[in-house]
Amino acid sequence: MIFFLKRVHSMLSMSGIDLIRFMRSLRGVSFYLRDFIRIKKQQKASSILFPMQGLWPCLSDKFAEGGSASGQYFHQDLLVAKKIFDNKPITHVDVGSRIDGFVAHVASFRKIEIFDIRFVTNYIHNIKFVQCNMMGEIDKSFVDYCDSLSCLHALEHFGLGRYGDPIKYDGYLDGLNNFSKILKKGGIFYLSVPIGTQRIEFNAHRVFSIDYLISILDDRFELVNLSYIDDHGDLHENAQISTGIKDNFGCNFGCAVFELKKK
Repeated sequence: MIFFLKRVHSMLSMSGIDLIRFMRSLRGVSFYLRDFIRIKKQQKASSILFPMQGLWPCLSDKFAEGGSASGQYFHQDLLVAKKIFDNKPITHVDVGSRIDGFVAHVASFRKIEIFDIRFVTNYIHNIKFVQCNMMGEIDKSFVDYCDSLSCLHALEHFGLGRYGDPIKYDGYLDGLNNFSKILKKGGIFYLSVPIGTQRIEFNAHRVFSIDYLISILDDRFELVNLSYIDDHGDLHENAQISTGIKDNFGCNFGCAVFELKKK
């Protein structure tokens, strides 16, 4: 039941409706009116000039936590950024990961190149942007291009059209093929995707089973390390594949974070 409610909230949020924030905002109306009356009284009694110019109600923040230190993006972004910091690759390329999360973390200490089907208009220090479709033919200049590569929570979208990409049922396989091409032999590949019972939830994403992931990665890559984030948003580092093959580490919609080495 809790998982169902989380999924409903997630679907509404993707449509621009944040039900939890809406309920918190309703609860906050009475507090807002009470506090407004109080500050108007204090303003009247004060000799300091801060004129009240317009209203900007923030109704839900009072009931929220000071910040979120859990969840798939939070953990994967920090985990992989730290690995890149420790490994100090010559050239790191990212495909489709969050710019305001993982990419920003990495750009704070080194240069990073972004390959994405969408365009980025902003100039950002330490970030080079290349617009390309990683399901199509890649330019020859990008073959054996980098010694470090990441694709965090992006591969599951390939071919579903959500981000303007062409519809292709097995587009993720084309993506993996191109990842292998641009990564040098011996290079490190960081990959994260949703895990659980294998399915497509159109047009949001695919969910992969651990067993299937191993089967499509094994020909090109050697597993260095595996971590995962469970359905509750908690990180489990250095997991054993053998414990997750049968039930995907008990996840229905978790996230596996692979550290792989190109064979």
